[in-house]
Amino acid sequence: MIVAASTECFPELSLPAAFERLVDLEYTSVEVAIHEQSNQLRPSQVAAEFDKALMFCRSTRLTTVSLSLDFTATGEEYYQQFQACCRLAKAMKVVTLVVPAAELGTPFNEEIERLRRLHAIATLEGVLVGLKTQIGCLTENPDTAVVLCDQVKGLGLTLDPSHYVAGPLRGGKYRQVMKYVVNVHLRDSTKDHFQVRVGQGEIEYGRLISELAKENYRRALVVHIAPMEDVDHAGEMRKMRLLLESLL
Repeated sequence: MIVAASTECFPELSLPAAFERLVDLEYTSVEVAIHEQSNQLRPSQVAAEFDKALMFCRSTRLTTVSLSLDFTATGEEYYQQFQACCRLAKAMKVVTLVVPAAELGTPFNEEIERLRRLHAIATLEGVLVGLKTQIGCLTENPDTAVVLCDQVKGLGLTLDPSHYVAGPLRGGKYRQVMKYVVNVHLRDSTKDHFQVRVGQGEIEYGRLISELAKENYRRALVVHIAPMEDVDHAGEMRKMRLLLESLL
C-alpha cells in the first residue's frame, strides 16, 4: 500500500497549486479530483480539451494513483464525459476511477444499468470503477454496496470509512465490503462528527490496514481531509501522512 492525498483537500487552489502544496507536505502520490463544480479540472474540460487536460495532470512529479470524478452532465453527455476521463486515465497509466453512487431513492435497476454501462466503457480503456461509499447514496449501507458489486461483475468500491462511522451505520461493521475495495479515502471521524482532528476520532487505521491486507489490497490510502476552521490544515495533512506511513 502507498500513502497519497487528494487534490480535493485544497478546494481553494488551482490544480498546479494543489500539486505544489502536496509536494511541500512531502507527499509523493496524488489522487486528482476532476469535479464539474470545482476550480481545478472539470470533466467538461477533459472532454472538450483533452490534450490540455492531460498536460495539466502531468505537470507534477507526483505519481497519480487515481482520478476522482463528479459530473453535472446528464444523458449521453454524461457518458461521453466519462469516456473522456477513462481515456485520460489510460494516457496517465492510472487504473482507478472514483465515481459517486446514485442518491438514495434511485430505483435499484436504474443504478445497475448505469453502473454496467460505466464498467463497460471503463473496461475498454483498461481502468476500474471504484464506487464511493457515501452517506445519502445507495452505498451508505454496506450490504447494498456489496449487492451492487455482485450485480455488476468487475465493479469495485472506494471505501471511505467516515461514511460508515458518522452515517446511519453509526460505527457498525462493514467487513463485508473489503474484498471489493479498489481505493480508500481517509480522515478521522466520530459518530457525531464527520471530520475531526487526526487522532481524536474513532477510525482504527491499523485495523483497517490489516483487514485490507487480508484481501491483498496493494493500492493507495488517499488522505481526504477538508480544511477546518481554526485548525492547521497543513499540520493535519502531515500528521495523517506520518501516521499512515508508520503503519505500513
